[in-house]
Amino acid sequence: MLRLAHMFMQESTKAAIPERTRSAVLLKRWGIGLLAVCLLAIGAYVFFTKSGEAQPRPAKGSPGPARAVPVVAVAAKTGDIGVYLTGLGSVTPLKTVTVKSRVDGELMAVLYQEGQIVRTGDLLAQIDPRPFETQLTQAEGQLVRDQALLKNAQIDLARYRDLIKQDLIPQQQLDTQVYLVRQYEGTIKSDQGQIDNVKLQLIYCRITAPVSGRVGLRLVDPGNIVHATDPNGLVVITQLQPITVVFTIPEDSLPPVLAKLKAGERLPVEAFDREQKRRLATGSLLTVDNQIDPNTGTVKLKAILPNEDNELFPNQFVNARLRLDVKHGSTIVPTAAIQRGPQGVVFVYVVKADQTVAVRPVTVGVTQGDEASIETGLSPDEVVVVDGTEKLREGSAVDVKTRTQTQTGETPKRRP
Repeated sequence: MLRLAHMFMQESTKAAIPERTRSAVLLKRWGIGLLAVCLLAIGAYVFFTKSGEAQPRPAKGSPGPARAVPVVAVAAKTGDIGVYLTGLGSVTPLKTVTVKSRVDGELMAVLYQEGQIVRTGDLLAQIDPRPFETQLTQAEGQLVRDQALLKNAQIDLARYRDLIKQDLIPQQQLDTQVYLVRQYEGTIKSDQGQIDNVKLQLIYCRITAPVSGRVGLRLVDPGNIVHATDPNGLVVITQLQPITVVFTIPEDSLPPVLAKLKAGERLPVEAFDREQKRRLATGSLLTVDNQIDPNTGTVKLKAILPNEDNELFPNQFVNARLRLDVKHGSTIVPTAAIQRGPQGVVFVYVVKADQTVAVRPVTVGVTQGDEASIETGLSPDEVVVVDGTEKLREGSAVDVKTRTQTQTGETPKRRP
């Protein structure tokens, strides 16, 4: 039995050994496959890397094909450009009147609307006239009484003169009567003056506009008792047409202005808004102040403007522009075309026929708004770049658009 058991164990062991061997072989095959895949991947990487290095490379520092830079360009033109002096100013009315009552009394009616445009002589308010009408009646009655006394004294004087010729009365009595007549004559003049004064007070009860202009806000309502000594008055009237603008210029610019005024020339002045984009009114220079401000080194100028459209308002801040001269036949380009380089070099990019640009030094003359005159360095009809200059260099290729094409979105056409 023992022998049979031993033989059975040996047979079992022999059966187990092949199973283990097969597992080991299978594991070994998986390892060999994975290793082969890794080797293939490394070989492919090396192959493609070497293939890329084998391709020809451009020489170091040699530029590739130039790419055209899109730009906007315009042609220089010939025209007239003005020489202007500009300064910050404020609108100042020629007349600003505070209307006050010249008599004391009750304000019966206010006959204007706030903000209304009134003319000289228009009725603005009415003060109760009845107290002055009563005074007028009393003064007229006093005048009638004194006129009667004068008439009686004149009759006595004529009688005394007849009696003095007959030597019936003393001379002193005649002289007394003469001066009594003169006294009554003076009293009558005083009465007449009193009557005229009361009539004037009645006129003052009707408050009229002393100047033409815009009425301000109402300061007193009807029913209030107004006095001639009231500090604020009844209303403020500001003249708007014409109106003046007071602005400043540097003292160095004063001599040519004085020379023009001395020659009797009329210097146009334009008033613009804060952004200097919209012109509000035009006029002419009226006068120059009599002294220079030592703190700012500027001098004040006053211009008068018709202000027909009422665009200017008192105390409004404006930008005043005085035209000193006009240069005719100048070469004019947009100010956007002017570039400034190191050491103060001023230049423009000129578009050549081969669609490349050249750097052209220029001398800038007068600048007016968005335009500038070129004194030297540029001829009329030459095309200069006004937009896209930040990417340009000497000889850069450009793809030119005009301003019209830029606004309408058209495709630019290359020049032949």
